[in-house]
Amino acid sequence: MGQDAPTEPASLAKLMTLAVVFGELRAGSVKLDDSFFISDHAWRTGGASSGSSTMFAKLNSQVPVEDLVRSVIVQSGNDAAIALAEGIAGSEATFANMENQLAAKIGLKNSTFTNASGLPDPGMHTTARDLAVIAQYLIREYPEYYHIFSEPEFTWNKIRQKNRNSLVELGIGVDGLKTGHSEEAGYGSVISTAEGGRRLIGVLLGLKSMAERAEEGRKLITWGTRSFQRVSMFPKGKIVGYASVYGGKQSSVGLVGQNDIEFFMPKGVNNCPQASITYQGPLRPPVQQGDKVASLDVTCNGDVVQTVPLFAAETVEEGGFVSKAVAALKQLTLGWM
Repeated sequence: MGQDAPTEPASLAKLMTLAVVFGELRAGSVKLDDSFFISDHAWRTGGASSGSSTMFAKLNSQVPVEDLVRSVIVQSGNDAAIALAEGIAGSEATFANMENQLAAKIGLKNSTFTNASGLPDPGMHTTARDLAVIAQYLIREYPEYYHIFSEPEFTWNKIRQKNRNSLVELGIGVDGLKTGHSEEAGYGSVISTAEGGRRLIGVLLGLKSMAERAEEGRKLITWGTRSFQRVSMFPKGKIVGYASVYGGKQSSVGLVGQNDIEFFMPKGVNNCPQASITYQGPLRPPVQQGDKVASLDVTCNGDVVQTVPLFAAETVEEGGFVSKAVAALKQLTLGWM
């Protein structure tokens, strides 16, 4: 299955549910100590009678948002996901509209969400790439909630359930995020670790069993943390190269990274790394310091393994007539050549 092949997300769709919920919490429209109602729809569709993953919330009860969030993450509670959707948006359909709006905003290209739980629906689909984007968004934007993904268990209604992501308890550094399963999609997971000095995100889809999902996830994350070495190339503020400026007071501008520029390259591979600067130019003044104007493409054996944005190190104002004339002459001469 390719990274852009459409697939049923199953419970991995709850990552988008959480992205919307966390956004509402940050905006202040919802608070962790608010309580949401467990409706007949939430109870029948995602509760104990449904036979699906559930927090076993009681019909017509009120459950704090914090506990609903924990259930969605640790237990994959479908009743909890539906209760959050209804409590925030009034209905799952309206909540799904919120999910799709956020999906477009954060750059998902091939995903459509129709409910909060991930229960099968012919109109809902996603891709491995989009799931990785959601995971990256959650980790980057909401670090205050990320610790919940590695909690080993959660108890509600006197029923204790272990984290459905079995990799969190193996001691290999996995600290999130979510598993999923349906008859159509098979077994899948979105996993992450900060072992090895960098944050890794892996997506596995279409596996045949829980055991295969756990083993393939373990192998993937172990390979990612052990098979690469850190290569430091440019410290923060160091000029990486120059970009031409047409008709500016200076004919070029220095390019720098936003932070230290480091790469993780495969161990035991020759001709790595090699780098080249790309930009659409020459640039037109004024160029402001800090403008993103280029990128550094790092290759290994001809394959691009990482792309880093580059920024203008200084401001270049528009030049006078002479500067423009010289620049035009250079362009004309290069054209002849």
